[in-house]
Amino acid sequence: MALEPGTTLSVPPDALITPAAHDRARERGIEIRRSPHPSREAIALGADHAGFALKERLKAWLIELGYEVRDFGTFDERPVDYPDIAYRVARAVSRGEIARGILLDGAGIGSCIVANKLPGVRAALCYDRATARNSREHNDANVLTLGARSLDEATAREIVLVWLTHHLTEERHRRRVEKIRDIERRHLKDVE
Repeated sequence: MALEPGTTLSVPPDALITPAAHDRARERGIEIRRSPHPSREAIALGADHAGFALKERLKAWLIELGYEVRDFGTFDERPVDYPDIAYRVARAVSRGEIARGILLDGAGIGSCIVANKLPGVRAALCYDRATARNSREHNDANVLTLGARSLDEATAREIVLVWLTHHLTEERHRRRVEKIRDIERRHLKDVE
């Protein structure tokens, strides 16, 4: 998996990084940062039955990377309604209980629509590294949605890693995100 130049990669304090890997990262403009507490920012994770298997694999991988994962379901492959799961994750983000969430369903579209109904949530359906990076750097997306039926695990990992390691950048993007917040304040009611 190739990271974009300028990326900061947070790794657990006990991660083994060879000198060659460190040199290669430096050549590409990638900063490797050992995070003594990578779990200080927990990730909310949720999926419907179509995304369950991929959610479980991503959950194990995120835990290996040192993230704290709060699993909002589903907990098996029995059919469930994606709006219920998406609402739970988005509500936690909206209320400030957790900073960011990841949702998986068959196409990723339905969960994205549901999540964006809650104040303060900026959900983005991402299907490659470029859309993941854009969603963070330009839109400060705090919920990532993925279409489990159209992504393999390797691609999903790439998207998640880029999404977790990029942040809102230039002032013009900050200004635009503030305009989104202004629209929310004018038109949305508080979450119960």
